[in-house]
This record gives sequence, structure tokens and C-alpha cells, in this order.
Amino acid sequence: MSKCLTIRTLLLSTSLSVSAISVAEELKVWAWDPNFNVAAMNEAAERYREHHPNFKLNVIDSGKEDIEQKLHTMLASGITSTLPDVVLIEDYNAQKYLEAYPGSFEPLQASIDYSQFAPYKVRVMTIGDNVYGIPFDSGVAGMFYRTDYLEQAGYSHSDLVGITWDEFIEIGKKVKETTGISMLTFDINDVVLPHIMMQSGGEWFVDDAGKLNIAKNAALKETLKTIKKLNDAKIVRQTSGWSSFVGSFNSGRVATVTSGVWIMGSIKSVDEQKGLWKVAPIPKLNLDNATHASNQGGSSWYVLSSSEHKGKAIEFLAETFAKDTEMYQKLLQDRGALATYMPAAQGASYNIEDPFFGGQPVFQDFAKWVNEIPQVPYGMYTQEIDDAIAAEIPALLNGEPVESILERVENNLKYQIM
Repeated sequence: MSKCLTIRTLLLSTSLSVSAISVAEELKVWAWDPNFNVAAMNEAAERYREHHPNFKLNVIDSGKEDIEQKLHTMLASGITSTLPDVVLIEDYNAQKYLEAYPGSFEPLQASIDYSQFAPYKVRVMTIGDNVYGIPFDSGVAGMFYRTDYLEQAGYSHSDLVGITWDEFIEIGKKVKETTGISMLTFDINDVVLPHIMMQSGGEWFVDDAGKLNIAKNAALKETLKTIKKLNDAKIVRQTSGWSSFVGSFNSGRVATVTSGVWIMGSIKSVDEQKGLWKVAPIPKLNLDNATHASNQGGSSWYVLSSSEHKGKAIEFLAETFAKDTEMYQKLLQDRGALATYMPAAQGASYNIEDPFFGGQPVFQDFAKWVNEIPQVPYGMYTQEIDDAIAAEIPALLNGEPVESILERVENNLKYQIM
């Protein structure tokens, strides 16, 4: 072989090698919420790139429902060529994907020390002896409120701590009368508030055996009665869709937002409202065993088995979301991402007095409330039951008794999903 041919071969080999490395390190991720999940993934990529300069990440921001629909369609069809390497899945739906599409997600117990994560999160992603996914955030709930609106109506922080939803309604009436501002925002097609209320009462749509728990579900019954009371009190600003929901408090048109801690990123996106917000425990249902603590959402990262770069995807996630405690501290401060990676939970960020929330060390409270959340079984069919309940909200608001609504929902669901 001539010297020129040898050099040419070496150059071609080097070029192919560099190209292969470049392609192998370019990952595609599906996620939702640019102020929270997408921002967290981009932060992880930036930190990972400090030691892996060739690493490239393409985070595709889509609505949660769009991601779920595309994921179902592609996995069901077997056409996986356009699936991402990593996808974000809400905890409520994890069991459904893992059981409905066996072999579609990469088991990670050989690469991840799951003893370092909150057990309830690990349980969500466990099937048999395999554990899938990287646990991400907690959805511990709080009642975020505008101090200026509440003070105009004569209320202080202590007036909002330890209250019932009935007391919340009376406060809301005074706020609306005094300021003209609605007490809270509510999308009748959304499940954030019903989920928070129901879990705070210690029940879910299914029991521990996975059987429907609808008609005799005391927490769900009280939840729907409370939503009807809120609506009848005329203190609710109704919205439709995520943008409308976020816009209602970003524009200052509501006084409170009861949601998971992950909503902080959206609340803090309006610099002009710095110092005008605080957080209190969620109100309590009128049930003996109800609490002021609950959860809404929470999600985790999953690696698709169809990924050509799953080795790199696992390495990236293992070095960031399963290791980097400093990253979690930053995400906590900037985005309100309360880690379920336990080594990160003792950092200095938990004691920081947040100027956006008037100097309140908000994460001390959230860390306390995490341990008070009633543990309930999410099962496989949360989304389908959500849809069935949401379809009945108009009937509820028009005065149909809650008992007849729940009986109808349970009877219909028996033939659809069980």
C-alpha cells in the first residue's frame, strides 16, 4: 500500500471516528414545560458538557398530552425510528407504559443506585425485578398566594395556615369583594386541583388491589362537593388550557394558586411580581383523616430501548440526575424542582430565604410537607378515570348530586378499563 493511500485511509478512518462520536453524543429528549422540565434537562446538559465537550442534546418541548399521544401511537405501531432517546413520563402514567409496552423501555438497575431515591418514586417505575427510569421531581403541593391582595382584604400569613376549604371560600369572598380579584383559577378540564384534594384525603381512584374506588370514595366525593362550593361562591376564574391557567396568575388576575411545587418556575417567571408571593399549606377537606399535605404530578426520565444511543443516554442521566447534588441545588433555587434524589435534600438551598416569596424559606416547608403526603396507589388508569370525571364536571356544576355522578362514572368505567 502506498504512503498516500495509507494517509488517506487514516484520515478517512479518523473522520468516520469523529463523526461517529459526534452522532453518538447527540441525544433527543421529549419533555414539557419550558420553565421546569425542559429547563432542568438543559441545565443537566450544560453541566455534563463541562466534562464531555462533544455532547449535544436536542430537547423538544411539546405539551404533555401531545407527548403521551405520540408515545402511545408509535409504541403500539412498532414504528420507533422517530422516537426520542429519552422521554419524560408523568408518574401517574408510568405503570401503564411499562406494562402495556414490555421491552420498550430500558431497565436501569445495573447502572443506577435506586436506594438513593425516594422509595415511592422508585415503586412507580418498578415491574417485577426490573426498575426503569430516573426519578426526577416531587409534586408536593402548596397554596401559593399574593400577599398584596390578601393584605388588602385584611388577611396575614397566619390566617391561611391550617384552614379548611370552607374557610378558604369565606376568605375568597372577602378578597373578591375588596379587590375585585378572583381567589383562584380553575380549568374544569384539568385535574390538578381534584388530584390534590383527593390525595390529601388519603384515597385514589383505585385501591391497593388495583380495583376501582369511585362510588364509595369519600375523599373523591368531598373533593367534588368542594369544587361545586368554590364555583357557587363565584370566587373562581375559569380557564381553559395550560397557557390560560398560567396566564391567569402571571397577569395578576387571581389571588392564589394551589398546585405542585413545580409551578414555582412559572410563578417566578414574572420579575415584576418579586416579593408579592408567599406559600401556605393547602386547605383541608372536611374529612376526619384529611391532611394539609398532598402531591400533584411529579415525573421521571425514561430511556427508550429503541434508542441507538441508549448507552450514552444512560451515562448522561446517571452522571446528572442520579449524581449531581449541586445541580439539584441550582434547580431547587431557580425552578422549584424539589429533588427525590435524597442526597440532594440536605443542601443549603433548603434554607435560603427566597426574595421572590418575601424572604420566606419556602423549601423548608415543602421538605416538611413531603413527609406528610398520604401514600396512595396510582394504578394504571389515572388518565382514563381523569377523563371520565372531567366529563361529568359540567353536570356537577349544574347541580346533579355527587353520589349519582360517581355511581355513573364507576359503572361506565367497569366496562372500559377493568
